[in-house]
Amino acid sequence: MKVITLVTQKGGSGKTTLCVSLAVAAQEAGHTVCILEMDRQATATQWAQARKGEPPEVAQVAADRIETTLEKVRGGEFDYVFIDTPGIDSPGTNAAIRHSDLCMIPCRPTPADLRAIGPTLATIHRLEKQFAFVLNQTPPKSYRVRDTAEGLKVMGLLAEVNIVMRNDHQDAMGTGQGVTEMNPAGPAATEIRSLWSWIENRTKEPIRVEAA
Repeated sequence: MKVITLVTQKGGSGKTTLCVSLAVAAQEAGHTVCILEMDRQATATQWAQARKGEPPEVAQVAADRIETTLEKVRGGEFDYVFIDTPGIDSPGTNAAIRHSDLCMIPCRPTPADLRAIGPTLATIHRLEKQFAFVLNQTPPKSYRVRDTAEGLKVMGLLAEVNIVMRNDHQDAMGTGQGVTEMNPAGPAATEIRSLWSWIENRTKEPIRVEAA
């Protein structure tokens, strides 16, 4: 079982939207998956309720129960567990990072998002965990995307796929779907499938922890 954690202390970075669509893409690729939601806003839980029992399963987990919950599901039926963390620094978030095989750090191409990366990255380095940045909610074309990508590459590994801001993401969330289900032939679906393939390949082999 591999644990993929979506983590950053910046709210509004699109962690939950990215998490659920990646989980669906992993499921469509033939894996058994579940989502553990630590965010009290319960956006992923509401998304799952709209699915009316269709997998992947979403379980809301209190911050102080994440380690116990992971112990219960480890060695079970799941190939991948996705953890959706809140946008705050907390012992629970640190525990999720500690038990992850790969931490994905979403970052929008904004100065505020870049500044917010520091504390998250410090925790990941302290715990010596594997991580990668992913540029999320990007405009189709902008110098900010290039400049942000260059800045992220200095700090660590950057996923080869950018997730462009598209209406399909929010429309899919509203209907309890992943973008690959709602509009399978759309560019948003293509980007999510490509990002999942990149993540899947990274988790097949040990990943070298990038230096700061």
